[in-house]
Amino acid sequence: MENTDWDFVLQFVSEPWEMDCLHVPERPVAERTSAVPALTAVQVPTPPDSFTNSPIDPPAEEDTLVSVSTTFFPGAHIYSYPPDLVLLSSDSIFFYVHTRTLLGASENNFGGLLPLSSKMTASQLGPVLMVSESSTILNIVLHAIYDMTCSHYSPSFESLAIALSALTDYGVSLKRHVGPSTALHSLLLSHAPLYPLELYALAASHDLYDLAVPTSSHLLSFSLASLTDEMADRIGAVYLKRLFFLHFGRADALKRLLLPPPHPHAPTNDCDFTEQKRLTRAWALASAYLAWDARPDLSTNTIESALAPLGDQLSCEHCRKTLRDRIKTLIIQWSTVKRTI
Repeated sequence: MENTDWDFVLQFVSEPWEMDCLHVPERPVAERTSAVPALTAVQVPTPPDSFTNSPIDPPAEEDTLVSVSTTFFPGAHIYSYPPDLVLLSSDSIFFYVHTRTLLGASENNFGGLLPLSSKMTASQLGPVLMVSESSTILNIVLHAIYDMTCSHYSPSFESLAIALSALTDYGVSLKRHVGPSTALHSLLLSHAPLYPLELYALAASHDLYDLAVPTSSHLLSFSLASLTDEMADRIGAVYLKRLFFLHFGRADALKRLLLPPPHPHAPTNDCDFTEQKRLTRAWALASAYLAWDARPDLSTNTIESALAPLGDQLSCEHCRKTLRDRIKTLIIQWSTVKRTI
């Protein structure tokens, strides 16, 4: 009796059409589908002929279902040459990759897993290497190594954070693969509005300065008094100091910018220097109100709304003009104060 052939049935993801704008769930990297004729050359080992000389008829031929990455599959043609290694995630998803690419990106032979032993059983598309990461994490790791975007999978911030640790374990340089020009850097930065402190702590823990800098601008409204010991420990002394200096530096800069009153104009018959002192006193009171609660995230609209009404109490048109010019100068100066670490 001839051996029974088992065909792999490759599984591909089916992306949903609708997406919640507030919370985008992670998309799966594999899904059940029909067999792909072009890839049927990949076969599992043939089982022993257990039904030989047996009165029981062998069962009908059945397809064996396996899950294969929708990006790293045998026919993906990422390079001109075919993959020579299969990575199997902890949730049994197959990723067809290139050993040369993994070794080129890793400084520790991909966590000591490569090169593989010559005794390992290999299929037509290379040996199968089991890894401890789930398919979601491994998918992010491989996209980073291949310098490809995985944003269409909508990975969560938690998955991205775990993937950075996995990249470190595999000896992949984060400064190179999470740099400002990489797709993973942009994907991480897209989470800054919702997870500013967590992203800043993540960047700090891996010393990703180019990621921490733009993220810090989202922390101007954060209250430093609410920082927990655990989060402070994750951020570390260096980046924690930079965050404190950002807050304190902007508060001090605002106080310095508010201090000079509007410049007096030449005395007229209706408004002499004594009359102009009214504007100086009013400015001092209003600026003291702003400086008392000087916040690093103080908006220009707040500044204008606090100082502009001073002109309603002035009868001199020259004083009103000097007040408008002073407020305009103040807003421009405050807008140029550094907003990042």
